[in-house]
Amino acid sequence: MAGASDPPFARGTRAARGGEPRTRADHAVTQPIVCTATYSFSGRAEMEDHFEGRVERLEYGRYGNPTVRAAERKIAALDGAEDAVLFGSGMAAVTTALLAMTRSGQHVVLTNDCYRRTRQLVTSFLSRFGVESTLVPPGDLAALSAALLPGKTRLIVTESPTNPYLRVADLPACANVARRHPGVKLLVDSTFATPINQRPLELGADLVLHSGTKYLGGHNDLLAGSLSGKADLVAAIRDLRGVLGTVLDPHSAYLLLRGMKTLELRVLRQNASAQRIAGWLAVHPLVERVFYPGLPDHPDHAVAAAQMTGFGGVVSFVVKGGLDAAARLVDGVRLPLIAPSLGGVESLIEQPALMSFYELTTEERRAIGIEEGLVRLSVGIEDADDLIADLERALSGAGEIELPGKSL
Repeated sequence: MAGASDPPFARGTRAARGGEPRTRADHAVTQPIVCTATYSFSGRAEMEDHFEGRVERLEYGRYGNPTVRAAERKIAALDGAEDAVLFGSGMAAVTTALLAMTRSGQHVVLTNDCYRRTRQLVTSFLSRFGVESTLVPPGDLAALSAALLPGKTRLIVTESPTNPYLRVADLPACANVARRHPGVKLLVDSTFATPINQRPLELGADLVLHSGTKYLGGHNDLLAGSLSGKADLVAAIRDLRGVLGTVLDPHSAYLLLRGMKTLELRVLRQNASAQRIAGWLAVHPLVERVFYPGLPDHPDHAVAAAQMTGFGGVVSFVVKGGLDAAARLVDGVRLPLIAPSLGGVESLIEQPALMSFYELTTEERRAIGIEEGLVRLSVGIEDADDLIADLERALSGAGEIELPGKSL
């Protein structure tokens, strides 16, 4: 089983077995961790075969590793890609891609709700090297098309769903905009969706990015990032990875492989639990608004329903009473841990105003759409009833209304 050449196996089979050979070294069932920094040659003939391209093999750990390559093949199978390349983090992946695909005098378009560190990379760092950028509102296809500069724009970068309001980009429409402009590629950060809920390459994207730290690893115990797409594009990015050294280590690749085997099982449970929790929060008297694409009143519900097979495991909501009320809720829960990140088996909760955007003033947060009472919940694999009971108990202490409910 290997990447786009796989038979049309279902998602769960691709997660458990995709990209894997029938037999491995020493007849191991699982992929061995190959711990070596360098690889030996038998002599001149073997070196010449390698460096002249007659034989494909490894020479040095910065250019590849068998355990890492096994994980890349599985991600390619999950994404329906010709190939995939892994990095030491999601930011290492996007940084390497942008450096590989742009040069001074060229231009990048981002939706303004992309991950804030991606925006920072483009607007604050690439700009130093002469790469221009334009931010456009999510879902505004006219603004997206107008932002493209003929002969200069090389890349559209979008995220779907986004953080923290879970906006869903119309990926086929974005791809159509890119195709109307020669030389423009579409890169989609699909971390929140995972390959279980959304496959951007089948919707017209050229590259799909995952922070493997999140759902792919699934256990909050590794850092990784991946890019999937056509073989020639991935190969060019892999070549630059060897120069920059943004590689993934074999131990993390092994953990990533282990995590991906249960990806569908975890994501389907997280989808179902998040949908229930979002629906419960939507009618709660102490909750002002809920942001979840599985709810009919979400602005992108129709788009999500058309291009996603599940709505994900993250629910964002605004608690009535602002900063202090939301803080009491976050401090009051027993099951979700107060932490950044998402996608693991443990539920995580955070108040963006006091974590991701702590350095900004209230006015600065409001200007970029971060409300003081906003809470982001990454739903784990705990029982949904237990999570709801925990939230109910904590909410009753977050505001003036006392709610009866089950105790944990």
